[in-house]
Amino acid sequence: MRSHYCGQLRDANVGDEVSLCGWVHRRRDHGGVIFLDLRDHQGIVQVVFDPDTAASFTLADQVRNEYVLNIKGKVRHRDAAAVNPKMGTGTIEVLGKELVILNKADTPPFQLDDYSSAGEDVRLRYRYIDLRRPEMQEKLRLRSRTSHFIRRYLESREFVDIETPILTKATPEGARDYLVPSRTHPGQFFALPQSPQLFKQLLMMSGFDRYYQIARCFRDEDLRADRQPEFTQVDIETTFMDEQQIMALTEDLMRSLFKEIINVELEPFPLLTYADAMRKYGSDRPDLRFELEFVDVADLMQDVEFKVFSAPARDADSRVVALRLPDGDRLSRKMIDDYTKFVAVYGARGLAYIRVNDIEAGIAGLQSPILKFLPDDVVLAILQRLGAENKDIIFFGADKAGVVNDALGALRGKLGEDLKLYTRPWAPCWVTHFPMFEPDKSGGWTATHHPFTQPVGDMEEMLANPGKTLSRAYDVVINGHEVGGGSIRVHQMAMQQQIFEVLKLSQNEANVKFGFLLDALRFGAPPHGGLALGLDRLIMLLCGSHAIRDVIAFPKTQTAACLLTSAPSEVDPQQLKDLHVAVRKPA
Repeated sequence: MRSHYCGQLRDANVGDEVSLCGWVHRRRDHGGVIFLDLRDHQGIVQVVFDPDTAASFTLADQVRNEYVLNIKGKVRHRDAAAVNPKMGTGTIEVLGKELVILNKADTPPFQLDDYSSAGEDVRLRYRYIDLRRPEMQEKLRLRSRTSHFIRRYLESREFVDIETPILTKATPEGARDYLVPSRTHPGQFFALPQSPQLFKQLLMMSGFDRYYQIARCFRDEDLRADRQPEFTQVDIETTFMDEQQIMALTEDLMRSLFKEIINVELEPFPLLTYADAMRKYGSDRPDLRFELEFVDVADLMQDVEFKVFSAPARDADSRVVALRLPDGDRLSRKMIDDYTKFVAVYGARGLAYIRVNDIEAGIAGLQSPILKFLPDDVVLAILQRLGAENKDIIFFGADKAGVVNDALGALRGKLGEDLKLYTRPWAPCWVTHFPMFEPDKSGGWTATHHPFTQPVGDMEEMLANPGKTLSRAYDVVINGHEVGGGSIRVHQMAMQQQIFEVLKLSQNEANVKFGFLLDALRFGAPPHGGLALGLDRLIMLLCGSHAIRDVIAFPKTQTAACLLTSAPSEVDPQQLKDLHVAVRKPA
């Protein structure tokens, strides 16, 4: 039926008789000559029908956008005035001789241009049409090329591709599980895996040495632009390698991947500790494409009468920081008001600032509603510490450390995006030495990553001060996005039991949830560690997209719904009865 793909035709094909199949991308009638842009997955070619081929011309006059056609004709050069340099096929066209309408189509709900202005809900409802767009085709083909490259890279280094179960046991990994009721075990449930974490550790204990899997994972959590309830990760685990070796291998994979897929040479990844990242940027996934850094000024604010600053300055759990924006005079009052509303979303109660109009004039050269509350010597000391210059604007954050980090960290990122502060297109880094534990709402502790991470130091140090214990964990960050994370794992049963003890997990509860892991640790578990890369997020960055929904064939909405299939949906009462499940709807 087809001799060539539409997008493959070039000058070398001039004179060839060809048979093409595809969709009508656009139809134009120019004074008795009909032009059809025919599209397939390789691209678009222009086909011309004139009245000399009466039967085909009559059919061509009937076709509309998205009709499916088979066209036979002869390749010829375009007239010089009609050459389109933006198209790969822009120097040739096909003179149509025969046309068969393979299928008609209703008018599509939106135009299939490279960029569609249709709302996302419409695009997701008609995803099979949205995926016909060249832009979407290229994204999913880039995704395929990326997966193939990763597989080749890892297999060339003796990693073994092993599938792990989808129906498994519910385990705490930081989000809610998706549960699957069992028909054959009434009242009991499987869980869909949040990650293959425990199985890949068991594979290391089984002697496989190097494992990988491009794995589907599931988390029932609140969604954002770069999260989905089901997602794909590149899962890696190795034995007898420390974190430096695992990070070096992963970094080489990433740099090789970027070179292969988008011809970008990534610089070596700098290392930041978690403490330094939070201190400088208020975020454990800092965007290093620009240089803005926090400067702590709590010591200068402790004795001022203005309690908005002095109270957090004296509180060990709070921060007072300043963020200097060069050329801040470009910000209007309205823009500052908008940024004030923006940081309020992150819990900030306001956004204090000082404009530096004339640094040589001292206090008289400054403009700010907070100057009347601060002693002159304190203000001048702040300016000196920040290295302030004319036209700067200085923003302040003063609150609990978490609020300041979230609000000012988000503001830093938004300023970088809004004001185009980027000095480089790509800025990867490693963030290491995360806290092992963080406080939970009940006054106890919860694992910052997961409870199978090896702590820095010995058991006695961990038990004596869980809040100060660091972990042998590491995240890879690119342009402010956490692309992946991993750690060295616990490989000794005594250490794993002590971690469960810190988490107030009783021995009986630990055996119920993780007995199979504790048993495996008794039989010669080797030192091991690994990492998981978020494939969807990685593809999003490679494509230059802003949401992972753009690089997933059939994604869910931010409410975890599928508009295409209307899932989730109610099921037949008999199915529920067979599963021994009763539904209690909210009031």
